[in-house]
Amino acid sequence: MPKIKTHKSTAKRFKYSSTGKLMRMRQGKGHLRRKKSPTVKSAYSHAHVTENIGARRRIKRLAPYLE
Repeated sequence: MPKIKTHKSTAKRFKYSSTGKLMRMRQGKGHLRRKKSPTVKSAYSHAHVTENIGARRRIKRLAPYLE
């Protein structure tokens, strides 16, 4: 069976944590930064867990070798 090609932008946007959770960064970090408060800007620098089961399945299909 041939290898499956990885969707490169998906592989760059998502990572798995050491415990196996699917992590992502928030979008829009650098856009219109002057108008945002420091609290909002600091929220962009933390990784968030992807809870949606459908999104997990889709990402596993797009990037099968990510784990």
